[in-house]
Amino acid sequence: MSTLWSKGTQATDLVEDFTVGNDRILDMRLARYDVIGSKAHIRMLESIGLLSAEELETLTAGLDQILSEIEAGDFVLENDVEDIHSQVELLLTRRLGDIGKKIHSGRSRNDQVLVDVKLFLKDEVLKLRDEVLTLFATLQKLSEEHKTVLLPGYTHGQVAMPSSFGLWFGAYAEALADDMYMLRGAYNVTDQNPLGSAAGYGSSFPLDRQMTTDLLEFGSLDYNVVAAQLSRGKSERAVASAMGAIALTLNKFAADCCMYMSPNYGFIKFPDELTTGSSIMPHKKNPDVWEIMRGNCNRIMSTESSISMLCSNMPHGYHREFQLLKDILFPSLELMHKCLFMADYMLQHIIIKKGILDASIYDYLFTVEEVNRRTLNGMPFRDAYKTVGIEVNEGKFRYQGAADKTNGQLTPADLNHTSLGSLGNLCTEAIRSKMLKAAEF
Repeated sequence: MSTLWSKGTQATDLVEDFTVGNDRILDMRLARYDVIGSKAHIRMLESIGLLSAEELETLTAGLDQILSEIEAGDFVLENDVEDIHSQVELLLTRRLGDIGKKIHSGRSRNDQVLVDVKLFLKDEVLKLRDEVLTLFATLQKLSEEHKTVLLPGYTHGQVAMPSSFGLWFGAYAEALADDMYMLRGAYNVTDQNPLGSAAGYGSSFPLDRQMTTDLLEFGSLDYNVVAAQLSRGKSERAVASAMGAIALTLNKFAADCCMYMSPNYGFIKFPDELTTGSSIMPHKKNPDVWEIMRGNCNRIMSTESSISMLCSNMPHGYHREFQLLKDILFPSLELMHKCLFMADYMLQHIIIKKGILDASIYDYLFTVEEVNRRTLNGMPFRDAYKTVGIEVNEGKFRYQGAADKTNGQLTPADLNHTSLGSLGNLCTEAIRSKMLKAAEF
């Protein structure tokens, strides 16, 4: 196997297979970023006199050719080549001669892969940001469209107080705004240039690290070269943590949808083609999409813990275990993209039920409303609470505001919920502003 570190000896095939693992497959996702990082590196090398202007031009053209091959899908990581870094340098050397061997001056695979991963994660986080914004917009649209349709609220799985579809959709929209702050934090952690830290202790070459920071469009750099190596695993964990927050929001929403689709509730439904059936029960319309999403979100939430465990118990500096971070994080990123897409796709086709609260099983949903009504009419709150409680126990409770129905159905206007963020005052625009602020990165 062709390695950058070979000094005339070779590891056995068993050692190579065990230590390389899936790295060669996963490295393909980093290919374009490896070339981009190398282009910035050689420009810097030319500026400090380690490459001539002619060499820079030749190497840049060679890297551009490789980048074109990557984008065209023609780039191949050869079977006997260890990793993406080795493949790029090998191609340059084959095509350009000894000049290709100069590209690695002042650099280690340690800071090289750090750059590749950080550039990759920055793009992935920006994709997640856009996907979250798309789902957020859909939730806000549904919240406004259905804000007058009431829905029972539950605590402890028991009927609690009136809610609305506007409140339900709006709640998850705002939850995503909170998640966006986490995503922004992950981006800020990742947006720091480690190039020039080499194997973790810098280089005796007069490297211009600010130049590569600017060329690669990093917001800042990892200044301390040891700290740059300490960032391995930290960026991955930050992204995993942000994904975990988003996944938790989607997990709860998926669980809600599974419950609300049940005939026992029947609050929402989806077209038949977006559900699945039973092999023996012809009436079934199963919420398989939401169940799979719920399960996948659980898997995504476990990613941060897996990364934390992998990165524990190691002193500072590079250790080969870090290679396994890609095995953990990259599949989770794919799942996150799929879940966000499917959640939005499903919501484009959601069908909600009206008149839900007309059913007698929801009569007790209005006990708090009745307590508050009597309190506003002059009865002390605790007396009103006890009186209504006795009426419930004796089976005599009737919500006096039930006569205020509009077209046979209660609406949020009938319930006098006017405080900020309540079902009669959804604060949709304020939540949108919150999200836009969070997404400024």
